Amino acid sequence: MIWDWVPRNLPLILGALGEHVVLSALPVLVGLALAVPLGWLAHRSRAVRAILIPSAGVLYTLPSLVLFIALPGILGTKTLNPVNVVVALTVYTAALLVRSVADALAAVPAMVVAAATAMGFRPTRRFVEVEFPLAVPVLISGLRVATVSNISLVSVGALVGVGGLGQLFTVGFNRQNLTEVLVGILLSMLLALVADALLLTLGRFATPWDRVGAAAGRPA
Repeated sequence: MIWDWVPRNLPLILGALGEHVVLSALPVLVGLALAVPLGWLAHRSRAVRAILIPSAGVLYTLPSLVLFIALPGILGTKTLNPVNVVVALTVYTAALLVRSVADALAAVPAMVVAAATAMGFRPTRRFVEVEFPLAVPVLISGLRVATVSNISLVSVGALVGVGGLGQLFTVGFNRQNLTEVLVGILLSMLLALVADALLLTLGRFATPWDRVGAAAGRPA
């Protein structure tokens, strides 16, 4: 029974959960850092967008298991090195977020950008203080998708020996231990829900003007 198995294997569960959090969160942070400048370039130049967005789409369609297997040969790492999973998921995250960043910046009203320019904002300052903050709501939506997707894809890494909660799937399946598999599935779902809720909350705190606008629009 699950209530007997969990207390006896709590160190194993917590270790797998901690590894899963690191393997899914780190690629999101690195991928976002890569996607912001690339998405800005795609937004600024139609020629760059015509090349970058389709290329990112192709990268995102690559099977994750293929990358997990191929990266050790490319990076010179060992098969069981967690770096392979981090790099693969970083590629997926950046590929997904490049379009999100470009679309988020495109959603910023042109009159706001023009007003900032007329006030003497140079491109870098205008991006940091005007365009990027206003693009946050759209960007958070893409970031939520990327994060939940990463949490799911980390489990695939268990097939090559690295995968956080995914190891509970594979080991439990080999042992025919349904309880172990069920715990891995439930914790993966719970982790995805918590991460999504945290990003949604972060997005609301990062855009206080949205809350003010929504409150102002409500009938008295």
